Amino acid sequence: MKMLIGAAVTAATLLVGTEAAATNYTLWIHGRNGGKTQPGNYNDFSYWGPSTTAAGVNKKAVNWNGTQRVGAENYRIRDALDCFCTGSNSCYIAVHSAGDLQIGYALSLYGTSTRAVKNATPNASGVCGNVGTSTQKGWNIKWVAVASGAGGGSELADHGDWAMSEPLVSDLVTTTARSMYNHNATANVEFLMFAGSKGTLYSGILPGQDDEAVAYHSTGGVSGSSGGSYCNPGDWFCGGTLNLLKNACSDGRAKWSFHSVYLRDDGESYNHYANGNWGGIVSKVREYMVQYAY
Repeated sequence: MKMLIGAAVTAATLLVGTEAAATNYTLWIHGRNGGKTQPGNYNDFSYWGPSTTAAGVNKKAVNWNGTQRVGAENYRIRDALDCFCTGSNSCYIAVHSAGDLQIGYALSLYGTSTRAVKNATPNASGVCGNVGTSTQKGWNIKWVAVASGAGGGSELADHGDWAMSEPLVSDLVTTTARSMYNHNATANVEFLMFAGSKGTLYSGILPGQDDEAVAYHSTGGVSGSSGGSYCNPGDWFCGGTLNLLKNACSDGRAKWSFHSVYLRDDGESYNHYANGNWGGIVSKVREYMVQYAY
C-alpha cells in the first residue's frame, strides 16, 4: 500500500512539474527591411520599436534577411517555430507585410511535417537543441495576427516601384505571391487579418483601399490568382467591399481558408509602416497581442 501511495505521489509530482514547464511565447516576424536586422537574434526588435514595449507574453523577434526570397530565408522562421513552439511550449504569432508570406509558406509546406522537439535555448545562430529524441507533427501555434499582410503580393512590385535588385521583390509580385504555396493550407491555424487603409502616395497603382504599400485584396486575405479592387463600405469606384471576419467580399470573392478580417480600417487611420516605433497598423496588432497573447 505504501508503495502504491508513493508511486501515485511521484506521478502527480511529475505531472505538476511538466505542466509548470509549459511556456507561451509571442513571435514577431517582420517583412521587407533592407536586411538591417540580426538573423538568429531573438532580442533584436529594431524593425518594430523599443524592445521594452509590451507586445505579448515572452516576446521574441524572428529576424531574417528581408531582402532575400522567401524560400531562401524561410529556415529562419522554421528555426524559431522549432525553438519556441514544440514540446510543452506554444506560440502566438504576429507578422507584418512579407512576414505574412513567410509564416504562410512555413505552415503550408511544413506545418504538418515531423519536427524535433527543441529546448527553447537558442545558440548564436538562433537554433535550439533537441529534447532527447522526441518529435511531433507541426508546431503548437494558437493563431497568427497579421498586420498589413502581403500574402497576396503588391502592385508596387508588379510596377517596379521597389528596388528590383532585391530578390524579395520578385516574390511580392501579385501573381507570384499568390502561387508560391497553397494559401488555404495553414495546418488549421487561424490568420487574423488587420487591414490598414491610410494610403495616399501610390493610390493610382494600388487598387481599391490601401495602406501605401499593400491593397485590401492582400491585407484582407482575399483569395484568387490575382488581386482585385476592394474598399470600405460605401466607397465608390471599387470592385467590392472587403467584408469582416470570414465573410466573402461583396462581389462574392471568398477569403482564403482560415483567414478572417479582424480589423478593417474604415476611418483610414493606419498606414503600412511601423517606423521603428510600433506604428501604423502594427500598433493595432501590438494592442491585440498585449490583450490576448498571455
